[in-house]
Amino acid sequence: MNDAELSQVIAEVLDGNTVKFAKIMEIYQKPIFRYCYHMLGNYAEAEDNAQEVFLKTFRTLNKYAQYQMNFNAWIYKIAYHQCVDIIRRRRLVKYLPFFYQDDKENNEVDLHIEANYFDESVHQAMAKLSADERNLLILRCVEDKSYQEIGLILGKNSASLRKKYERTSAKFRKYYAQVKGVGVYEYGQGSGFEKTV
Repeated sequence: MNDAELSQVIAEVLDGNTVKFAKIMEIYQKPIFRYCYHMLGNYAEAEDNAQEVFLKTFRTLNKYAQYQMNFNAWIYKIAYHQCVDIIRRRRLVKYLPFFYQDDKENNEVDLHIEANYFDESVHQAMAKLSADERNLLILRCVEDKSYQEIGLILGKNSASLRKKYERTSAKFRKYYAQVKGVGVYEYGQGSGFEKTV
């Protein structure tokens, strides 16, 4: 769906045709769930909070125009705040583990996502980063967002985010190398994160 079609769907929802909101959900359901899963590290919580993101999006759709950002950035901003609220409630902002190894949570979807995005060394290295640092790496490397999009989502300057990304990726490389028991520069100059994804 292009921007014009999306704008038309939003206009129809705002005019009372709430059934059209299903089209928005079809487009964003998987990416928002995946984002919540990476931030929260728990399938059930990710599922619940992705639904909460869509509820908040629906309830505040009439305010969307005042934000003067594209819809993609706006919905990710809602998802970001939703996940950060959950993380704060856990009181584990700095050391939130990405995945829990509880057998009950190792269902097929968890295993599929885990196999496609992270290995155990990445889990351990990511757990050493703050929630904000982890969020930046997820948005940039997993969700493939530009610095401009990330700036809109986080309400920050894209140039400062680029610098923060460089510092964060250097920290990640250091932690990853420690976990692997090798030198930092054996992984090149990227974050190292995308190479293991």
